[in-house]
Amino acid sequence: MKFHQLFLAAFHEPKKLAAFRLLPIGKVMRYIFIFIFIMTSLSFLRFTFGDSNLFEASPELMEYSKTIGGLIYPMAFIFQLVISTFYLFVRISLFAYLGTLTAKLMKRRAEFRHVWRTAAIAITVPLIVTLAIDFLPSFKTAGIIITSIVHLLYIVSAIKYYPKSAR
Repeated sequence: MKFHQLFLAAFHEPKKLAAFRLLPIGKVMRYIFIFIFIMTSLSFLRFTFGDSNLFEASPELMEYSKTIGGLIYPMAFIFQLVISTFYLFVRISLFAYLGTLTAKLMKRRAEFRHVWRTAAIAITVPLIVTLAIDFLPSFKTAGIIITSIVHLLYIVSAIKYYPKSAR
């Protein structure tokens, strides 16, 4: 499947979202890293154009930023890439674990690796909601709760289409 097919199906087709558990892990990783790159690029652009006032926090940071000069930009991009990657993989793994527990409660046959792949594709909408909330300062405090609920709802709606357990 192509990226745009996965992207569109992740929005409103829970049956296909459940079927994505059978995708090769390489396809799922490529899909995740495209989102990581998009999130990192947007965050880096905001940093570059001065949206975050990181260096105004302390005089030591201001002095350090003047010392390293233009090197700050590639370093910031790499750090943001690493942090985004770590955050998304931890989040997907945590929600895959919750999805595995939910599948057992729903008496569905689900291995962690299958639910992980479903959770990885199901993170599409929560990431877009996160990006939207990032530009709306009034919702920032509730953003993680909103996106977590949305992510869990997408996973549960896909698990409904998993095969029933033999027990």
